[in-house]
Formats: sequence, structure tokens, C-alpha cells
Amino acid sequence: MMGPGGGGSVNAANAISKKQKHSAAMKLVRLMLPYLPVIIVCALLCVALNLADLLKPYIMAIAVDDFITVYAGFGSEKLKEMTANANWFTGTLMGLGTTYFLLILGGQLASFAQSMLLNKVCQKILHSLRMKAFDHIHRMKLHDLDAMGSGRLLTRSTNDIEALDEFYGDILLGLFKDVFLLAGIIVMMFIMDWRLALVAFAVVPVICGITFACRGALRRNFVKMKALIGQINGFIAESLTGIRIIQAFNREKEKYEELRELNLAYRKTTMFQVFMNSFLRPLMEVINTIGIALVLLYGFRLVGLNVVEVGVLVAFNSYIKQFFEPINDLAEKYNTIQSSLVSADRVFSMIEDDSDLEEPDAPGYDGQMRGEIEFRDVWFAYVGEEWVLRGLSFKCSPGDRVAFVGATGAGKTTIISLLSHFYVPQKGQILIDDVPLNDWKLSALRSQIGVVLQDVFLFVGTIEDNVRIHADISSDQVRRAVELAQAAEFVDSLPGGMNHLVAERGATFSTGERQLLSFARAIAHDPHVLVLDEATANIDSNTEALIQKSIDTISRGRTSIFIAHRLSTIRACDTIYFLESGVVAESGTHDELMALNGKYRALVEEQG
Repeated sequence: MMGPGGGGSVNAANAISKKQKHSAAMKLVRLMLPYLPVIIVCALLCVALNLADLLKPYIMAIAVDDFITVYAGFGSEKLKEMTANANWFTGTLMGLGTTYFLLILGGQLASFAQSMLLNKVCQKILHSLRMKAFDHIHRMKLHDLDAMGSGRLLTRSTNDIEALDEFYGDILLGLFKDVFLLAGIIVMMFIMDWRLALVAFAVVPVICGITFACRGALRRNFVKMKALIGQINGFIAESLTGIRIIQAFNREKEKYEELRELNLAYRKTTMFQVFMNSFLRPLMEVINTIGIALVLLYGFRLVGLNVVEVGVLVAFNSYIKQFFEPINDLAEKYNTIQSSLVSADRVFSMIEDDSDLEEPDAPGYDGQMRGEIEFRDVWFAYVGEEWVLRGLSFKCSPGDRVAFVGATGAGKTTIISLLSHFYVPQKGQILIDDVPLNDWKLSALRSQIGVVLQDVFLFVGTIEDNVRIHADISSDQVRRAVELAQAAEFVDSLPGGMNHLVAERGATFSTGERQLLSFARAIAHDPHVLVLDEATANIDSNTEALIQKSIDTISRGRTSIFIAHRLSTIRACDTIYFLESGVVAESGTHDELMALNGKYRALVEEQG
């Protein structure tokens, strides 16, 4: 079952290539370069921690061979005689104990300092990635946003970035620590006895073989998990947005079943991961135990032949346990690395694809808009050659009031999307003040076009915040806009008035009230071009009459474009265009179109 916004079939998901993995890993490492001094300090602390771990079994071997066995064989007098003039730290049992304690204390302090420094660097990097992802998504063009879907975008900017925490926090320096510790243990074991060392290493090829045999299946499973969580996020986000429709049409059970299928698929991949981890860890423990048993059996034989001292065997027992811990960690980290690299590749593939991003502040024409608009033979299709507009041409002068009417799908709203540069026409040209739309500075273009949509979106915050939208607009200007929009009466009736808190998407307001606030938002920004896309479709007749008065006031001296279904709101427009299948079928004033006795008149009479 395909969930909305999922980003394609899970079965089509492929593991990332070796080249992609290498590239993703290098990019993650490069993000650490600005923090190189701190990373070096963390590495030195890691070395100190490992040295402490390496010296502890060695000290134990000295204690057993030089003190415990002497005491057992010759008594306390002989032991006192041997240690009478020795160095206190290494020549006495109390000194060795103190040294052992200091190594433990120093190692723990180094571990604490390393953890704090590394996590600080890690959080700074993740913060930077989150901000880059957020900025990238806001600069993506609408057709790319539509193609990716909210689920994939949400997953990449949250789950995937959070997964990189393990790469930096547990893996990168963890790998350094484990590799350094392994190298140190190998050296110490060969120094103490090369024969026991070779016996201990006999099981290493088996561990490596099992790890590499499982890597392909684990990597493919990680890719499936990432794709599925994207589908689930998108499905839940869409369901929450459309919860009223779901409840109104009694579709709760069907939506439940859709999510259930997605969850079952995700659970299957998760359980495979759990199975592999649950299987591999005990298997590694069994292999480790076999390795320890081999060392002990062979070691007892060497002790019996007086080839190896008891303390060396005791130290070897500690070293071999330490030896298998980093090997097990490396095996488990391999799985985590696969997950992190899949996440990293998904994040970087999004934030580095800047070939078609919007650049609001890129150089361009940023003059004050007069409001002259011209479409020259504009062709546009959202998909392929399924043309929504077919050679559309029209022109309106500054201060004109122009309306577009027609059946659903005629291309009315598309004109607004093209005018705001949300989409780019495949053919033809759009000009504002004789300047091609592509030559305008995007921030200057959109700041001078005020749009009121039929589907109003309100943000969580106060009413004043929603009207202002963080622009440099005074409270008096906001208040004036609310009054011009005829929204003052209902705003003043709310607890807190302008400071009344708006629920998510304005859920506690009626459709008409949300529309009034959207109208006030457009007025507050004092646009040079005012666009109303079915702006009065959900407002009752009394409120519409009040809004019509404000429209008459604020539209003077500025170009106004109306996308209208209720024709009563556009009778006074200078030009009315009747669109049919993306072309202008009729145009003129209301009286002229009525005199034509054509499609416009039929639509007017149909509405009564």
C-alpha cells in the first residue's frame, strides 16, 4: 500500500553504492573540520583513556607475579625484604593498588571530558544541518515540493539528521578508540607472549567473515526502513491536515487500515533488524568465549611447563576480554554506520541539489512596481504537455481592475501562480512594468504583490502576528488593515482582541473569519498589485457587501486581479476575461459581455 508523500515504492529502494557511501562519509567528516582543534583534544583524551585501559591488566600481572606468588611461596618476610627499598608506586602492593585506582580515575575523567566536548561539536553540526535543510525546503520551487511530498521532506529534515548523531557521537571517535585500543592490546599481548596472542587471534577471521556476510542484507534493510518511515510521516501529516474530511465522510476505519499496512511493513523491516542484532550479539559472545577458553587451555599448559608466569595468564585473560569488546563494538558500529550513511546520503542529496532553488535576494530588478501586467502567448502545463494555459495573452494597465472567470480547471488560479513566480511557463513571456518576470528580484516581486487565497492558512500565534507575518508593520497599520477588511468587529469580540491566540490553522475560526484575516493580511502589506483568488467564495452576502466597500477603497491606484466564482463581486471591473481550456474565450466589461449574449452571460444567468 502506498502512503501519501511516501516517495515511491519500498520495493524500488536500492542500497546506496560504494561511491555514494564514500562520498557521504567524506562530507560528514568535512563538517567536522571547523572544529578540528576540539576534535584533536577529544582524540588525545581518547588516547589517554585507552592507555589507562591497557595498563590495568599489566599492573595486575605485576601484582600477581611479583607479590601474590611470592607471598604464597615464601611468606610475608620475604615479601617485605623484596620491597624494602623499591619504588613505592611500582615496587609495593599498596603503590600498585594506588596506581591502579589513579588509572581508573584518570580514565573516567578523560571519558567525561571527551563526551562533553564531542557532544557539543556534534550538536553544533546537527544544528547547522537542520537549519540548512529548513532553508533549502523554503527555497525549493513548488513543483519540486509537490514531487517530493511532505513525508520525505519531514523525514530528511528530522529523522535522517537525528540519525547522524550516532555517527558523530558514537561512531567517529568510537572507531578511533576501538581501533587504537585493538592496536594497543595486540602490541601488549605480543610483548607478553606471542604464542598466547596467536591463539587469541584465531577466532578473529570467523568474526570478520560473519560481519561481512551480513552487511548486504543489513544495508538493504536500512534503505527500506528509511523509505517506509518517510511514507508513514507523510501519511500521518496528510491525515492530520484532512482530519475533518476523514471524520465527515466516516473514513476513519479505511485510513486506519492504510496506516496499519504501512506499519506492518515497517515492523517487518524493524524486526529483521532486531533479529540480526539479537542473533549476532550472542553469536559473537559464543565465539569470544571459545577464544578465551582456547587461551586458558593453552596458557595452563604453558604455566605447567614454566614457560609462562601466572600473572601473564591473568593479564592475558583481561586483555582478551578487552580485545573482543572493541571487535564486538566494531561489528555493531558497522550496522550503525550503514544506517548513518544512508541517512547522510538522503540529507546531502536534498540540501546540495541547489540547481533549481529560488534565490529571493539574488540580483535583479527591484524598482517600485507600477502594476502594468502583460502575458504574451503563455503556455503552461504542470505535467508534460497537459496544457493548462494555451497561448494566453492579455494586458492590464496600472490601476486596472481585471477579473478572470470560467469553469473549474480553466486556468484561473494558474495565472496567479505564474504571476507570483511560483511556476515558470514553458512558452511565452510574462512582464510586469515591461520587465520580464525572470529579471525581477524575487523578494521585490513578491513583496509588492498581495495575494488573498480561498484556502486560508493561519499560523499559531496572535491575530496581530498573523496579519503582520513578521514584516516591519506597526500595530496601528495592522489595526487599520483589520478595519478595512471589515474584520474589526469579530476580532474585538475575541478574548484579547488583536492578541487573541490563533489555534493551529485557525481551526477555531469559521471559514469566513479566516478569509477576513487573510484579506487584512494582504491590505497590511500595502501591495502595488492586489490579487484575490476566490477571496469572497466562503463569505456570506452581508460580509461580502462590507468587503466590497473596502475593495473599492484599497484598489484605487493599484492593479487588482480577481479570480471569481461569485460574479457579483466583479461587475465593476474594467475588463473581465472568460477563460475556457486555458484560452480567452470572451473579454470586455460586464455590460459588453452581457451584450454579446455568449458564455459569460450564460454563466451570470445560471447564478441568477
